[in-house]
Formats: sequence, structure tokens, C-alpha cells
Amino acid sequence: MKKVVVGLSGGVDSSVAAYLLKKEGYDVIGLFMKNWHDDSVTISEECPWLEDSNDALIVAEKLGIPFQTVDLSVEYKERIVDYMFREYEMGRTPNPDVLCNREIKFDVFLKIALDLGADYVATGHYCRRGIIENDNGNKSYQLLAGKDGNKDQSYFLCQLSQQQLAKTLFPIGELTKPQVREIASQMKLVTADKKDSQGLCFIGKVRLPEFLQQQLQPKKGKIVEIPATVEKYSREIPSFKDKKSELAFYSEKPSYSISDGVVVGEHQGAHYFTKGQRKGLHVGGTKEPLFVIDTDVQENVIYTGQGKSHPGLYRRTLFVKNEEVHWVRPDLALEIDGKMEVSARIRYRQNLQKATLYKVESGMYVDFEEEQSAITEGQFVAWYLEDELTGSGVIS
Repeated sequence: MKKVVVGLSGGVDSSVAAYLLKKEGYDVIGLFMKNWHDDSVTISEECPWLEDSNDALIVAEKLGIPFQTVDLSVEYKERIVDYMFREYEMGRTPNPDVLCNREIKFDVFLKIALDLGADYVATGHYCRRGIIENDNGNKSYQLLAGKDGNKDQSYFLCQLSQQQLAKTLFPIGELTKPQVREIASQMKLVTADKKDSQGLCFIGKVRLPEFLQQQLQPKKGKIVEIPATVEKYSREIPSFKDKKSELAFYSEKPSYSISDGVVVGEHQGAHYFTKGQRKGLHVGGTKEPLFVIDTDVQENVIYTGQGKSHPGLYRRTLFVKNEEVHWVRPDLALEIDGKMEVSARIRYRQNLQKATLYKVESGMYVDFEEEQSAITEGQFVAWYLEDELTGSGVIS
């Protein structure tokens, strides 16, 4: 009998994942990961991890499977929280959920599971694993989108490797969320009607500025509004000598100075803000809402523009450095000067967009067919061939 360790999070998805595996005849163990101790920055009054671990225990008892809690808070702080602080300090916007899957669930947690004698780990993610039998007898593992288009979570797993996928099962990937809740109701699981968790992976819903203020000190700075008519948006498009020059041109981010616009307010730290952000600026009196179009953490200035169609929000092309390019399917990796037509997204829940990958010596360009709003440094771009996520990278 194959042994599987399920990451029981205290939610309905992992609860049903554990139930389905037991039903299929696996030897199932439930493991709850405790990754966070500091409740001072969470918004909700209740202690999220305590409630979740209790629910996970009740589910394990109901299913008749062994259960234990593992404390990964040291690894979580080192690999996720400290990384987040460093990224925000540099004016980038990290995605902790993607990192949490790569560094915690499918690395530290996976190793614990294998030490317990498990053949696989399983999670309640809405995605699927495919297996290709190669001619040489080896297998290639595919990361496929979940059947429920509204809940597909493949983007959050865009940094997984072949070694990690080889040891991973996604029991609910073929189901929709309503089907998962229906199974939980039929089995009378305590998590059947529990709301989906929100906020940072394993931390819960936090006040991000307060969270960041633990390390990054507040610092007053100017909020500058850049008019949509500023000269740099009407720059002349040159005639390009080759495709690389064209890609470099379209991936170039506009750089702003205070003299390009007008000071409209003050903020408490440029590192607390991210491109495309609308809330938290506290500037009134404009015809349309202000959106962050750029942040300068060196000068501590936030640049904003009116309305979601402001040209400062849009760019057609982004770049990923070599060291940040990751192929889930290394056998599909592009050689220098190679190109590939894909579908891509730059954030979770974004509809897939037509794009072309261009591999150059220093990295990879992702050239979209249509301009994209709020391409944000530090976030992940993920690319797909049909419903298979084949690779990803950190946006430079």
C-alpha cells in the first residue's frame, strides 16, 4: 500500500483531498504545518493557525487517519518572510504564495514526508499532474491546470521541479469547488462550509504595512501625479535593426522625476506600495482614482496616474534574467535565439494572454500580443502550452 502525507491545512480542499486518497486505498497521514507565531499583525481577532490546526485534527479523526503538527516557523521566516522584506526594500513586489509552495510545502514539508516513509505528498490545490512516458524509459511530469477554471491554482505552483512533481499528488484537480464542498457535506466534515482562507500563505489576512513595518521603517515621502500627456509616453518608435532591439525597446520601463508631474500628497514609505495599487494613497479631489504607476525606493517617491487606462500602467514586453528563468518541463527549454508561442499570465486569476517567448543570452523576453497592465517587478510570469504550465520566471 502506497503511503501519502497530506498537508492538512484546516480547509475544505485539503480535507477532501485526504478523504479521496483514503477512499482510493492509500495509507494516509495528515500533517499540519505551523509556520507563523506573530498574531499582532493579523486583521481577524481569532488566532488563524490555532483554529485551522483544530479543524485539521477534527477532520483527521473523522477520517481515521494519523495526524501531527510540524513547526516550520524557523524555515518559513528565513525563506519566505525575510525574502519578502528584502524584496519590498528593493522596491519589488514578491509573491509569497509561489515561494511558499516552492520552499516550504514542496521542499521542507516534502522532505519531512519522505522521512516518514511516504511515497508521495498531496495537497488540496486545484491543478492536475500528467505523466509522459518517454522513449528512453524516463518520465516527464506535467503541471496541468485544474478542471475548475474559476479555481485553477497552477500559477501558484509555477516554480515546481520535475523532482517535486514526481512525488506529488493533486486529488481534487479534476473537481470543481462546488463538487468538493458537496463531498465534504456528504462526509459531514467540519470544514464543509468553511470560507476559503485569504491573505499570505499560512499567515492569514494581515495588514501589510504593519507587517512590513516590523523591518522596514516608515519614512515620509512625496506622492507625485504624472499626467497622461507627459512627453515620454509619446516617444517616437525607432526603426529596429533586429528583433532584440525591438524587444529591448518595448520592455523598457519609463523612468520618472518629480519635475514630470505635480506633488499631490504624502506617504509613509515607497516600499509599502506596488504598481497598479489604488488603495492606501489617501489623495482626493481627482476626476478619476489615482493608481501607482511606479515607485522609487531610493528617492522615496511614489508616482501615480489617474484612471486604470493611464499609459504609465501599460507595457507590452517584460524581461526575465537567466537566473530567474525556471522550466517546469526542462525538455522544452529554449536555446539562445529560440522562440515559442505560448499563453501567459502575470498574476493569479488573470485570463491567459497570447505571448511569444524569445530566448537571448542574458535571459528571456515575454512579448505579449496586447499591452499588459501593471507588470510588476518581483512578481512571477508563468507560461502555458494549452493547459500545461511549462515554465515561469521572476519579472525584472
